[in-house]
Amino acid sequence: MAGALDGLRILDLSRILAGPTCTQLLGDLGAEVIKIENPATGGDDTRSWGPPFVEGPDGEPTDLSAYFMSANRNKLSVAIDITTEEGQAAVKALAADCDVVIENFKPGGLAKYGLDAESLMAADPALVYCSISGFGQTGPNASKPGYDLMAQGFGGIMSLTGEPEGEPMKVGVGIADVMCGMYATIGILAALRHRDLTGDGQHIDVALVDTQVAWLINEGVNHLTTGKNPKRRGNGHPNIVPYQVFQTADGYAIVAVGNDGQFRRFCDFLQVPTLATHPDYATNPARLENRDALLSVLVPLIQNVPTADLIKGLEALKVPVGPVQTLDQVFGSEQVKARDMIATIPSGDAAAGEVRVIGNPLKLSKTPVTYRSAPPIFGADTERVLSRIQPKR
Repeated sequence: MAGALDGLRILDLSRILAGPTCTQLLGDLGAEVIKIENPATGGDDTRSWGPPFVEGPDGEPTDLSAYFMSANRNKLSVAIDITTEEGQAAVKALAADCDVVIENFKPGGLAKYGLDAESLMAADPALVYCSISGFGQTGPNASKPGYDLMAQGFGGIMSLTGEPEGEPMKVGVGIADVMCGMYATIGILAALRHRDLTGDGQHIDVALVDTQVAWLINEGVNHLTTGKNPKRRGNGHPNIVPYQVFQTADGYAIVAVGNDGQFRRFCDFLQVPTLATHPDYATNPARLENRDALLSVLVPLIQNVPTADLIKGLEALKVPVGPVQTLDQVFGSEQVKARDMIATIPSGDAAAGEVRVIGNPLKLSKTPVTYRSAPPIFGADTERVLSRIQPKR
């Protein structure tokens, strides 16, 4: 079954995580993605970000690190040195055969090779060209490098994450990169829609820090509304109480009380019904005002309840509750299996057997995502791609 983006060809000049996240998503949706990798460095930096690595048929590690595999399925790997005239000519020829170019070099870094947006779009005005950078193509920080951790720090999310008295804390995965890749995907799809209607391509400028600031969401608007810096609250919520992780008699559980009716049922379960009618706790604004006093009552009560009993009892009362799972529990759960969130892909001759990666969460009824090829060994498709360049339309 053809994917929603079947027939589109993407030239991927990106590396690490933000750009590859974007192009992997486009590839899952059916686009052909040609990943250009630098032969002088052995390809995408993340190929060496391990262990763990996939083992080849001989039992030796390949250049497929788990990190690389997380964002590079459904791609063709082509080894080209863009610092050479031959390499530049090859990339220009590929760009002329593609609908989209995506890159994450420093602003202006590709101009000296004639591979910048202005040069390639002059040759093909219908081209959609997406540039990902740390701080964007403009502004006083445009020339500074951008990495996920730096974007989390500059963009404010670290100031909100962690225990109240602890140090600022990053999110456990490269979320700034991932979200930047998501925004880039949306921008590319919007630009392709415009191109299909008008024939005109355009340049998309998306930055890690911009997207990080965008997904500050309610905490960002809390600040814009009050002028005050939000405080770190650990696993607590800035606008809802109780809405956090609680220690139970044998572990941890999440209770997410979203309205006053749920709070009343929560109090009934804990056998403290008068707490729900007390003027200090009866409404969410009151609970926010008296957060510490309320938690001083709730915390010891919940610590006496086993996790399974808490979840079963609150679920029966339709109070949002859930476990805090480790990754073996996540990927071993029947829910994750039912939603096909583990993808097993044949790895071909380059590695032993099959590789397992995280599945795509999009469920399209007419054009489902497909896993057509495993993340490629460096340069595996160079000869095949360069020998078959054809006009795209």
